[in-house]
Amino acid sequence: MTPERTAKLIQTLNRRQPDLTLITDQVHKPRNIAALIRTCDAVGISRIHTVSPKVGYEFTGTTRGSDRWVASENHNSVDEAVGVAKAQGMKVYAAHFSDRAIDYRDVDFTIPCALLMGAEKDGVSDAGAALADEHILIPMMGMVGSLNVSTAAGIILVEAQNQRLKAGLYEQSRLDPQEYTDTLFEWSFPELADFCHKKGLDYPPLDELLALQDAPAWYQAVREGLAAKRQW
Repeated sequence: MTPERTAKLIQTLNRRQPDLTLITDQVHKPRNIAALIRTCDAVGISRIHTVSPKVGYEFTGTTRGSDRWVASENHNSVDEAVGVAKAQGMKVYAAHFSDRAIDYRDVDFTIPCALLMGAEKDGVSDAGAALADEHILIPMMGMVGSLNVSTAAGIILVEAQNQRLKAGLYEQSRLDPQEYTDTLFEWSFPELADFCHKKGLDYPPLDELLALQDAPAWYQAVREGLAAKRQW
């Protein structure tokens, strides 16, 4: 790996925002999921939460390994996904038209929070809207009443990024040290990371250039069944 590539990985990881996430409420179109993930990566979101769609739609969200830079966790219901976010101390902002919806620029994105986005046509489900702490909207000035989910999420998440930039939240690493080390390894050695998961092995340590420390000794330990184990 080149020094430039190493520096880019570390710089990107240092800007990840562990207390900002996206929840997709039954979004099922592959192009929308892909666009949402790209936006999450762009603003420093490290993990998104997807909710399986209603009966009649085939879920085509991401699974582990399908996207290298943003982790994805799928849930059977919006209650479950929102519950995970709230258990982590996050406030949930639902992009949802209602009597109590406010301009998306009027909420605080510097606090731990999750953006809840619904599928096209149906929007956020009734259950998701009821669970949200706030309803937010993008003011519309034309004839069209709504935006594509990926476009709307991009507009809102750029506002979140701007608020966090002004608050200095991108200036130093904010990830848990173990998550930081694990993610750096997975980005640097995705195939070896998959191997370790399948075999129940701990990741081997990396040096400052993101190369394996004493790789021959680690591979020998693996062959002899002596490599450190880990429950994934």
